[in-house]
Amino acid sequence: MTAPRFPTITVATDGSAPANEAVDVAIDIAKHYGSSLTVIAVAPLLPTFAASSEAYVPPSPPTIDVPYYRQQVDAAIARARAAGVATVKGIVMEGVPVDEILAYLEKEPPALFVIGSRGLSRGKRLLLGSVSTGVVQGFKGAVLVVHPGATKPPS
Repeated sequence: MTAPRFPTITVATDGSAPANEAVDVAIDIAKHYGSSLTVIAVAPLLPTFAASSEAYVPPSPPTIDVPYYRQQVDAAIARARAAGVATVKGIVMEGVPVDEILAYLEKEPPALFVIGSRGLSRGKRLLLGSVSTGVVQGFKGAVLVVHPGATKPPS
């Protein structure tokens, strides 16, 4: 049986520890298979709330921390290049993370998508939502979800 090939790999990062683990796994797989690697990040829009008893005032444009996410993508690209991945590119988007990731994956479907999981409890997933769960349910391709500590050898 022939080993699976992943000519294109996309990984999402937000700079968190689980996302960094996912980036490391994606780099390792890309290096092993000679894959091209795309690192993506989504700078989330911050919600604006107004009390219902107040007159509506159009909100000022939301504050988005794009430079932070650009820095995370650039750091991941540098790690991939240092590890020997030949073809690496980075994309920073703005919006709702699940929606932006799914839109990108639909437009540029990779052979493998890698994402970290924060390991939220059921209650927190219900209240906060889960980007990894949303992507697994919405993307019709191969997805590797890296759970916190999953890549560490057993002690």
